[in-house]
Amino acid sequence: MTEPTRHAQHEPSDGTPREHAPTAASQNAEQTDLQTPHGGRPQWLDDACFYEVYPQSFADTDGDGIGDIPGITAHLDYIRDLGCNALWINPCYDSPFKDAGYDVRDYTHVAARYGTNDDLVALFEAAHERGMHVLLDLVPGHTSEEHAWFRASARPDPARRVVTDGDGTTDDVSERYIWTDCWISGGDGLPFIGGETERDGTYILNFFKCQPALNYGFAHPKQPWQKPALGPDALATCEALLDVMRFWLSRGADGFRVDMADSLVKHDDWGKPATIRTWQYLFSKIRPEFPGAAFVSEWGRPAESMQAGFDMDFYLDWRWNGEPNGYNMLLRNTDAPLEHEGDASYFNADSGASIRPFLDQYVPQLRDCERAGGRFDLITCNHDTPRLAQRLTARELKVAYGMLLTMPGCPFVYYGDEIGLPYRPLPTKEGGYVRTGSRTPMQWDASLPNLGFSTAPADDLYLPVQEPADGDGETAPVTAAAAMADPDSLWHWVRAVLAFRHAAPALASPAGFEVLSGDGRLFAFRRTAACASGDGAASPDSVIVAMNPGRDALRLPLDGSDGVRSIALSIGEPSIEAGELLLPPQSFAVLR
Repeated sequence: MTEPTRHAQHEPSDGTPREHAPTAASQNAEQTDLQTPHGGRPQWLDDACFYEVYPQSFADTDGDGIGDIPGITAHLDYIRDLGCNALWINPCYDSPFKDAGYDVRDYTHVAARYGTNDDLVALFEAAHERGMHVLLDLVPGHTSEEHAWFRASARPDPARRVVTDGDGTTDDVSERYIWTDCWISGGDGLPFIGGETERDGTYILNFFKCQPALNYGFAHPKQPWQKPALGPDALATCEALLDVMRFWLSRGADGFRVDMADSLVKHDDWGKPATIRTWQYLFSKIRPEFPGAAFVSEWGRPAESMQAGFDMDFYLDWRWNGEPNGYNMLLRNTDAPLEHEGDASYFNADSGASIRPFLDQYVPQLRDCERAGGRFDLITCNHDTPRLAQRLTARELKVAYGMLLTMPGCPFVYYGDEIGLPYRPLPTKEGGYVRTGSRTPMQWDASLPNLGFSTAPADDLYLPVQEPADGDGETAPVTAAAAMADPDSLWHWVRAVLAFRHAAPALASPAGFEVLSGDGRLFAFRRTAACASGDGAASPDSVIVAMNPGRDALRLPLDGSDGVRSIALSIGEPSIEAGELLLPPQSFAVLR
């Protein structure tokens, strides 16, 4: 679990973690003010709370053992009732599934195992009827080796390196991918494959052997086969990507989560200036056509992603050679992610860890986002990250989710996290390797076959559901039905926090953030809505969030100038006594 995943961020040559060092974008923040190429953010993001759906593992309606789009549609009410009003759906396009769909064979057709294009459009419509929005997963950097573009690009005769579009027009794809000019040429420091096509050249890879890199050019071309960023060939690739965006946005998608958004231009400089300019070009074309569309980047360095023009960036989880970033310090600061003992995470009740190292990394990046009017988003987990259960207890998870769901930006809940779905060590599936254990089926109801995920025989399931023998032989599998029936469950806590968030203007995604206590185990912060008074006085549009994840009681002095506060949401029976907030062990409180 400690080895880098496919989505691990590349490190600079001097070994300094990218997150710790200033980038060119952040160093130029004062001059550029981190302005984006468009005039505003989609307003619906102010109140957006996302639910990430891994489609093959969510709900199967046709009995083939694999989740599908109608299964997502059938559970929209569940997602909405939890408190999430937006979805991010991992890739659902046609694919050979050597990398679980991140190897796209056709961007404009839903994979048959998930349903049809009409099913996806019906999902958009059903979501919109419920006041929900849907982001698809855009994979811009590479395709499958089975994509029609690549097959045509690999032909030996340049005159035959064309594809016919749906409207009957032809498109020259000779330079759609990065090809060297000789069958024996290396990749100039980039991974490459040779000897597998008739074309006299080798081709550059992004990750797996099956994922040839699309050609967005090189920042500094040195070889004849290296095309310039934003040159004619790179712009042709950009136009093809824009057509993909237009295809789904025109059918009802509300935007995209963009996979490895920082990796388009090869041999880019520190701070990714050429990749930033490429995204600025793309957004200059797509924003005027679809001004309500939202784009969240898998980038992890908001000084760069905001300048590129994204609305949101994730605080990505990574751990490089045992060195954690800020997000990892919160929840996964261990080399043994299934074991509670020895875990140095802040939210481990026994760790003694301070919140300060997280804040030292988080706050500067949050300010980068704020200057650009963007969002810096926290996740409970995702498809590339180890789930928190069973290493953290239900109480530890409640305190942690209380914090994650009240911080600035748009929170992202990974399917099943709301019921404590555990990580399970499993053999690799579709290129998942150590990530496979975070991609197991959603478990709906213990009274139904396969816990409600599918009616297929157990051996036909995409991945196995949990069984009592997975634990001590007596513990019942976690299910949504059981969690919803238990008023003290994690599910009810997540629902309560999200309901409070939606009702409190001070917890809107762009609302202000001020640390009140950020040393040691006590963490407290104030969120203030934009409409609050500017003199620092308390108002209905201000809340204080405080937590104590540890084993000892703590006290937070309440400034008298902050007005009279009452506890509006809590766990662990905190109380206000003599002008102080008393936080018992493993407690959490929101004060209004």
